[in-house]
Amino acid sequence: MSHNLLLVSLLLVGTLGPAAVLLFRKLLSPQRSLPTSTDWIQELSAERYRPMGRLLESEDYEFLASQPGYTRAMANRLRRERRKAFRGYLRCLTRDFNRVCLAIQLLMMDSAHDRADLAAVLVKQRAMFRLGLVAVEFRLALHACGWDRMVDVRDLVGALDVLGSELRQLVPAAPQAVASLA
Repeated sequence: MSHNLLLVSLLLVGTLGPAAVLLFRKLLSPQRSLPTSTDWIQELSAERYRPMGRLLESEDYEFLASQPGYTRAMANRLRRERRKAFRGYLRCLTRDFNRVCLAIQLLMMDSAHDRADLAAVLVKQRAMFRLGLVAVEFRLALHACGWDRMVDVRDLVGALDVLGSELRQLVPAAPQAVASLA
């Protein structure tokens, strides 16, 4: 009897433990507030992420390979540094996207009107963004293994652009709600 109880306990801890850790990480994450001013809304631009598209393109590696004194170690170091810069952009893009989502959610909660249409757009763009992040991370792992196919972030940037446009449309319509965002 105690053997079965031990197995059940281990099974519960093994399945509920990781779920609890993920829940606490989500609850304790720093992205639960917005900047103190709303200036960031007007400054938000998908153009900021345009350089990401070039960071991992193979032309630079091909050019490097054609230079005298080229070594494979040089190419590997460049690839590593470019992935690191790319991941920095990706963190900023994710932070901006989450910030826009949070602002839209707060404005929707403060709105006197039901915005089911906007809620649907928000859910769709979040899902597209999360799936896009998974695809980008997978391609980054392949890039680390030497695969030079382009890591495409257009869908991620597009999701930010769509929600950024929605947010900019909401802001003039809700000046009292904007004051509460700051």
